[in-house]
Amino acid sequence: MSLLAVLTVFLSYLLGAIPAAAWVARARGVDIRTVGSGNSGATNVQRALGNGPALAVAAFDILKGALAVGVAAGLNLGQPVMAACGVAAVLGHNFSPFLGFRGGKGVATSFGTMAALLPVAGLGAALLFVLSVWLTRFVSLGSILGAVTAAFVCFVVGPLWLGVVITGLSLLLAWQHRDNVRRLQAGTERRFGDKTGAGEGKRGNGT
Repeated sequence: MSLLAVLTVFLSYLLGAIPAAAWVARARGVDIRTVGSGNSGATNVQRALGNGPALAVAAFDILKGALAVGVAAGLNLGQPVMAACGVAAVLGHNFSPFLGFRGGKGVATSFGTMAALLPVAGLGAALLFVLSVWLTRFVSLGSILGAVTAAFVCFVVGPLWLGVVITGLSLLLAWQHRDNVRRLQAGTERRFGDKTGAGEGKRGNGT
C-alpha cells in the first residue's frame, strides 16, 4: 500500500470520527451521552431533540462513509483501498478519539460506505431498513436486517472480497447492537418515535 493510500485511510478514520450527534446536541445544550441510550447517533438525537437535528446527523454520518470511499476513488487508489477507507470511517465513528474512543453504532456510516462501494447493496439495505422500521418501529432490528441484506446482495452480485468486507461491517454493526438484541428478546427495546426529554438521564435503553 502506498504512502498516499495509508494517509487516505488514516484521514478517513478522522473523518468518520467527527461526532456529529454529540456536537449537534451540545449546540442545543445537551450531552447526548447522558440522555436516552447514551449513544452518539441519530436515533438518540431524534428521541432527545426531534426530527430536524436527527436528520442532519444521519445525513452527515452517511456522508462520512460515502465521502471516504469517494475520495479514495477520486485519487484512483483502487477498490481495496476504497473499501479500507470506508471501513476506517466506520471505525472512526464507532471509536472516536473526540469522545474517548466511544461513539455511535455505525449504522448510517456503514450504509454510506456500502452504498458507495456497491450501490445496489446500499439500496437493498435501505429498503429492508425502511420496511422493517415501518412494520415494527424497531430501529435496531431494521439496522441489523439492512446490514445482512447488503452482505447478501454483495455476495450475489459483487466480487467475493467485497462480500467479505461488507459481511465484516455487518457483523460489527450486529455486535454494536448486542444490547439491543437482548432487549428485543426481553421485550424492553424502545421503538422509533419514543421520546427522551433533554433533561432525562441515561437509561441504557434504545439505539
